[in-house]
Amino acid sequence: MILGHIGARKGSKGVPGKNFRDLCGKPLIDWSLDQMLESDRVNGVVVSTDDEEIYAHAVKKGALEIGLRPAHLATDAAPKWGVWQHALEAGQAAAGQAVTAFLDLDCTSPLRAPEDIEGALDLFFAEKPDMVMSVCEARKNPYFNLVEPDETGALHVSKPLPGGVWSRQAAPRVYEHAASTYVVDPHYLRRAETIYEGRVIPFEMPAERCVDIDSPFDFKLVEFLMQEYLSQTPRRA
Repeated sequence: MILGHIGARKGSKGVPGKNFRDLCGKPLIDWSLDQMLESDRVNGVVVSTDDEEIYAHAVKKGALEIGLRPAHLATDAAPKWGVWQHALEAGQAAAGQAVTAFLDLDCTSPLRAPEDIEGALDLFFAEKPDMVMSVCEARKNPYFNLVEPDETGALHVSKPLPGGVWSRQAAPRVYEHAASTYVVDPHYLRRAETIYEGRVIPFEMPAERCVDIDSPFDFKLVEFLMQEYLSQTPRRA
């Protein structure tokens, strides 16, 4: 089975209560939760949270009952990987089926389209990596226009190449890690301790669908973009 997962911790320093805050007519989490629940390929969905209101809301909508997230996974310092590992085991036990793919959607990135989920799953089953991770083309490039100071304070390109790189087009391609959509092999999730221990491959998404809410400005930006998308494609409501 494909197990869908959304992590929605109660606390948020940047935007208090953001995961359940209204965005264009429904809670932020629902933009991702509804995508999972409406997918023909996702067989079960779990929401990992320490918030009783969010948990009850998710279960009422159709998420599996796994209980609240353990306290040690509900802190600012709790690693996403540990949350995923717990959700995998709790979700598999609740569903009573073996999990073949663990699909995580970050609820603070609600602008992804259904075809992004389909594309990430297709890539995972075609390439059979340890993990598929959403990315977008980086706006700045460490071979060209990212700089850092040396011991004297003088600036240098972060990743210099022989002869230098004098145009963005000539620089090696780099990606931004877009906290949006992930597909993980359950065996890898169980045995690894961090994301990059195995073969992690990119699933590229348009940058405008990868905006992650981490500040009040981000929320306003996502709200504006969502309103634009809804005016063009009402079906997303």
